Amino acid sequence: MPPTACCCFVFLLPLLVLGATTSCWSVAEARRNVITHIKGFDGCLPFHLETGYVEVDEEHGVRLFYYFIESERKPAEDPLILWITGGPGCSALSGLLFEIGPLKLDVAGYTEGFPQLFYFQDAWTKVSNVIFLDAPVGTGFSYARDEAGYNVTLTGLGRRIHTFLDKWLAEHQEFVSNPLYIGGDSYSGYTVPVTALDIAASNGDDHVSRINLKGYLVGNPGTDDRYEKGGKVPFMHGMGLISEEMYEAVQLGCGEDFYDMPGTSNPLCASALEAIDMATSDVNPVHILEPFCGKALRERVPGISIFQARSMLVRDRVEHPEFLSRENLGLPVECRDNGYRLSYIWADDPEVRASLGIHNGSIGSWSRCNNLTRFTTDLDSVIPHHVILTKAGYRALVYSGDHDLDMTFVGTQAWIRSLKYPIVNDWRPWHSNGQVAGFTRTYAHNLTYATVKGAGHTAPEYKPKECLDMLERWMSPAGQL
Repeated sequence: MPPTACCCFVFLLPLLVLGATTSCWSVAEARRNVITHIKGFDGCLPFHLETGYVEVDEEHGVRLFYYFIESERKPAEDPLILWITGGPGCSALSGLLFEIGPLKLDVAGYTEGFPQLFYFQDAWTKVSNVIFLDAPVGTGFSYARDEAGYNVTLTGLGRRIHTFLDKWLAEHQEFVSNPLYIGGDSYSGYTVPVTALDIAASNGDDHVSRINLKGYLVGNPGTDDRYEKGGKVPFMHGMGLISEEMYEAVQLGCGEDFYDMPGTSNPLCASALEAIDMATSDVNPVHILEPFCGKALRERVPGISIFQARSMLVRDRVEHPEFLSRENLGLPVECRDNGYRLSYIWADDPEVRASLGIHNGSIGSWSRCNNLTRFTTDLDSVIPHHVILTKAGYRALVYSGDHDLDMTFVGTQAWIRSLKYPIVNDWRPWHSNGQVAGFTRTYAHNLTYATVKGAGHTAPEYKPKECLDMLERWMSPAGQL
């Protein structure tokens, strides 16, 4: 339930001070769309929600859509997080509804018709202001006027997000001095450090407005394909998904390098890999203990093994039905995919889109995750970005849900070890609710690594309270989990 019965607010907007309102309906300034009611939620929203677009490429009319939720604690003092959901191409709404935001879809209570929302206590907005950004363009509600605007590289995306922040902060001067952190998970393990480094580089330019960047955080992050692929076989062995004999066979046939495995030219290696792939093909790659429920989770490509496919697997390939019931969802309610399916109904509703301020005709049907054919990854590794940022004094939190086969903790720990940073505080448990919530290690140069025990690919989706505690402690002055 919401923490208060009344949610009428006083909004302080640029050049205009509004007195206390007599109703709870939306109040908006020319560039702000402040929402107090939203379809599916009973009553006033118990937090400040704003949505809008920022143009980041005037030539092609590229407009990135955002959701901004003020901290429910001390918005004037608390950090500001810019959150980029992974993919690339997964909507900010997915991060808001399923990961770190204060709204959730009531999947367990759903019977039929329009899905309902409820207030979620363990959101990161309890301790931080959060901007949820639809990026790259083509993600969520972000769009371009010209087709050429959809052509963007990873490096170009970092520049566009930097432009977004410059313009957003210019219109939200009250947050300019707040500590800023760039955050994201999965593929955004690439996007986050690229964006942070673009900002850091310009912060040394006297002719550019300085952004108060303090650090960044990445969860189950893509970083370098060598480590992402190389961690899978050792992870499966350690988690008991493959037998000792299978592990020995792949070591014998392919050698110790689990990244560059010559499966097609070496019959022994090919046979060992095929046996492993056959044994694990029905395991949920984003959480090995959860049901593998179907297309809403990922689409398997015939003939592509788990070793060959890139890790950007969370792709929705579902229809957009106008009506669903528990029966024709066709899956048990325990499958979190059902929440993803319900999000299509909510986001495609005309009343919802009107409340969010979506530009008419800008996109067709909304998708939680889009396949961005015009987006290009122009970097093989962002390890150098981590080195530059951390040695420049920016704080970094890297965390892993430890039951994720997609981006394994084995691979993540391997690339961190490759930095050869001295260990400041060695491997130890960290706690939440009086229980061990994971394990952590602190390195020199402001780098903290943590596991989240029992979590999957998007750790806050599986362990929200624990991840909130992790965030709050890491962002505190002590900075220790």
